[in-house]
Amino acid sequence: MKRVLFVCTANSARSQMAEALLRHFAGDQFDVFSAGTHPTQVDPRTIQAMEEFGLPTTSLESKSVDSISHLEFDFVISLCDKAHAECQNWPGKGVIMSWDFPDPKESDNPKAFAITLQELSERIRLFVLVNKKDVESSIRPVTAIDFFKSLADETRLLSLLLIQQEKELCVCELMEALDQSQPKISRHLSQLRKSGLLMDRRQGQWVFYKIHPLLNDWMKEILENTRQHSQKLLETPESRLKKMPARPSLGGNACHSGENHEQTV
Repeated sequence: MKRVLFVCTANSARSQMAEALLRHFAGDQFDVFSAGTHPTQVDPRTIQAMEEFGLPTTSLESKSVDSISHLEFDFVISLCDKAHAECQNWPGKGVIMSWDFPDPKESDNPKAFAITLQELSERIRLFVLVNKKDVESSIRPVTAIDFFKSLADETRLLSLLLIQQEKELCVCELMEALDQSQPKISRHLSQLRKSGLLMDRRQGQWVFYKIHPLLNDWMKEILENTRQHSQKLLETPESRLKKMPARPSLGGNACHSGENHEQTV
């Protein structure tokens, strides 16, 4: 795997985001690191923005470039002018790149960290595309055609609206809410995941689905507006879901048959 280093001055925001995003999109293709020329500590707003995007934050730690100076990198990507100037003579350096993103810590915009994360995600998607030809469909940006095709089926639409409302659901919860079989629910969830509308995570025997945090804002807005104006449509599924005992998304263990309902097609 190619080894990539993201460098910033403090290793507290932009470089931490970039490392997490590249690991998320292509961690099986790149060995990813981040470090700072003068490290401090990870900004709490960085952690908040990453958690809202569904990125892991448990192992975040500001690190010095000195701690990894013995390693050779295929790419050294700086995220501020100062770090770029200081890393020109990186030992064993590969391709030196400068991505000069404004420091969100210096912005008065309360959404500055989320905006920086979104902008970095677009740049990293392009980086993966350029350096890897057989890119997975989950990295491909969702097109308007894919988005509206996904909404055209009743099961997929209701699944998206329920997940939008509940934040996260598993297959058996959607089976209960929509009164549909496991193969049908799994097939539609698989299509939504491959289209880039949903993200999944495994926890024990369960696979939970949520709206993909990198979905375009206008698409998220359409889903939310549709949910708010579709209460009659959601009335029965919501009622079934509320009556479901021991829901997995609430920490329960609803399925007792021993069959793993979370296998996607």
